[in-house]
Amino acid sequence: MLWIKSFHIIFVVAWFAGLFYLPRLFVYHAQAEDKISIERFKIMERKLYRGIMTPCMVISLALGIWLWLGYGFRGGWLNAKLALVLLLVAHHFYLGKLINDFKHDRNQHGHVFYRWLNEIPTLPILIGIVILVVVKPF
Repeated sequence: MLWIKSFHIIFVVAWFAGLFYLPRLFVYHAQAEDKISIERFKIMERKLYRGIMTPCMVISLALGIWLWLGYGFRGGWLNAKLALVLLLVAHHFYLGKLINDFKHDRNQHGHVFYRWLNEIPTLPILIGIVILVVVKPF
């Protein structure tokens, strides 16, 4: 099970890297004015989301379920962690919606919105999940 836990952590780290980087790409995309840059950002965003983030999310969730079934975790900390994971998955799909908006040139937000989006939703979730898993406060 330690191998499963190790790979779970690896894929969670990779998923979070994408969750932090994609909104940063949105910042630059929202500021871009020339067609070549805009098209380049569309490609980068799509490849990051579909090629790295989504597979890492799916593998993280699958390995997390495997760990849950294997160890039989119980307790309030796990329920709280699962709630945060669901928020994280919702955030992931919201980023996918924003990619689709950029793809069809329907972006309605400025670069400041994406700067806030870059850290506000993910950082507290990351901190919360790590504290819940390590400390198991309840």
